Amino acid sequence: MTNRYQVVIVGAGPSAIFAALTLMKGNVESVAIFERGKDIHERKRGRGMELLCGWGGAGAFSDGKLTLSPKVGGFLSEFVSPTQLMELLKKTDDIYLSFGAPKEVFGQSSEKTEALYQEAKLANLEFVPMEIRHLGTENCVPLLMRIREALEGKVHIFFESPVEEILVKNRKVCGLQLYDGNQVEADFVICGPGRVGAEWVRNRVQRLGIASVPSPVDIGVRVEAPASVLQKLTDVAYEAKFIYYSKTFDDKVRTFCMNPFGEVVTETIDDIVTVNGHSYSTKRTENTHFSILVSSTFTEPFRDPIGYGKYIARLANLLGQGVIIQRLGDLIDGRRSTTDRINRCITQPTLPSATPGDLSFVLPYRHLKSIIEMLEALDRITPGIYSRHTLLYGVEVKFYTNRIKLPPVLETDIQNLFFIGDGAGITRGLMQASMSGMIAANEILKRMG
Repeated sequence: MTNRYQVVIVGAGPSAIFAALTLMKGNVESVAIFERGKDIHERKRGRGMELLCGWGGAGAFSDGKLTLSPKVGGFLSEFVSPTQLMELLKKTDDIYLSFGAPKEVFGQSSEKTEALYQEAKLANLEFVPMEIRHLGTENCVPLLMRIREALEGKVHIFFESPVEEILVKNRKVCGLQLYDGNQVEADFVICGPGRVGAEWVRNRVQRLGIASVPSPVDIGVRVEAPASVLQKLTDVAYEAKFIYYSKTFDDKVRTFCMNPFGEVVTETIDDIVTVNGHSYSTKRTENTHFSILVSSTFTEPFRDPIGYGKYIARLANLLGQGVIIQRLGDLIDGRRSTTDRINRCITQPTLPSATPGDLSFVLPYRHLKSIIEMLEALDRITPGIYSRHTLLYGVEVKFYTNRIKLPPVLETDIQNLFFIGDGAGITRGLMQASMSGMIAANEILKRMG
């Protein structure tokens, strides 16, 4: 490792990788990436933070949904024009295809999607049509390895090298300080630590006096049912995305990360175990699952939505020694699920390690009420989801950093310091995270001439 580079990048998730690819194509001579996790071939799915950190970020072990709609997966439409956004989307998609993404696209507009859109309205739901290119969990790692090979020898990549501080002089970035005490000088710094770095970003932004606002925190459950119950939706849209506003509290409730014939999994952030899900392109289970998330935006004086989400997750871990599972029928009847009741359930869990319990001891009434209301609404368009045999896993929490106030080029008010991806609070998915990396890198190339 030298002590000076033209550009240094924090993190090695999709936003950082696409920033590096763009800089490489622009023939920038000295670029370095500093990543707290391991290289892609050393990462093991299911081993704590290795699920979220390392080459490829959390996306390396996701089910690899590339959302081809500009309306889903982030807020880049607030930074660039619709024409620019579609151009970026096309370029990003072409890059994924060049590294082996499948050509098949799900959810394309048809009479069935229009009928589902109208049917959702009758159930007080908003259906969000979108096209998706699905990699499949087993195909994410090979694709990321090919990108890694393309950057080999052209970008300096340092693993297990967490960054402690961003170095600034006279409101101009000048480099990074690593946790081992080494300092690295740079003309430009791009920060893309991903969602797992939300707390790190918040602390550095506060220290540097960069303007930001708290993001909502999404808390909810993962819902699992026989695939046949949801096949009407998944055949039409693959990932059917619905938005609902609860009757009781008027809170925004949404479906997220629908996985046809997939499996429920756990993920660990520091000492917290939460629930997530995957689906493969070749391997199938008998179930389909998705999450229902309730968005909460806090006002003054509270400014720690990440802390609130962690508190809820720790409570679930305290009661269930990890993830809690409960039949919907047991929740409605006001009783905990037991091993015997889960064994009698028509829906057999794909996460057998989950502990039978009672989610009403964990989730606030406001969240539970909103989740139950949405399941009732969904039952009107896909009968059988509001069944006593539907399984609920808790909790699922999406941590978002404070959303940094950024101009269209994604540069902070500190000169030459850029924030990209989920870590900046401006994206929430693989495609828009990747696009944000390209935006920042293109601006750097422009300044470098």
